[in-house]
Amino acid sequence: MGKDLSMMTLEELWELFPIFLVKPNPNKWNCQYNTILTSLKNHIPEYALKRVSHIGSTAINGIWAKDIVDVLVEINSNYAVNEISEILSNNGFIKMSESQNRISFNIGYTKEGFAKNVFHIHLRCAGDNDELYFRDYLNQHNNIAKEYETLKLVLWKKYEHNRDAYTDAKTSFVNKWTKIARLEYKNRYI
Repeated sequence: MGKDLSMMTLEELWELFPIFLVKPNPNKWNCQYNTILTSLKNHIPEYALKRVSHIGSTAINGIWAKDIVDVLVEINSNYAVNEISEILSNNGFIKMSESQNRISFNIGYTKEGFAKNVFHIHLRCAGDNDELYFRDYLNQHNNIAKEYETLKLVLWKKYEHNRDAYTDAKTSFVNKWTKIARLEYKNRYI
């Protein structure tokens, strides 16, 4: 039996859960999103929920991605974020990080490695949703999406066992195109 995840060092976790990219599989990813959406709606009271959205590379058409479905859950108030965090924690969602009304949860991480279906849930206050602008922009600009895919493929092997470095190396690209998307789409998600 493996060591409990909460007892592992960051390096041990990165070794057990490496960066890996797979060819686009939109049918699978959309099905997984719909499954987790149902689960989230069963746990989160309707009064607290502003919007649930499929984000991340699995929500961008035609690019390689980690086989992990990212979901943005926007909650109506700061107070409700803490309330919903408690509900999710009590229902099998593993809290991975927390900072100023941003809480991340994972599902599908086991002592043996990744489960068949893996999810990252990003719990936020309504309006904290840059990922929606980035997703939409790349879906409407295939050439930019392919640039992003190329960057991710280069970074994959370089940072296979260092998730933070992998994410940091993508940040300037993501920030650049998110800023452009926000200018183009203005208040699309307000």
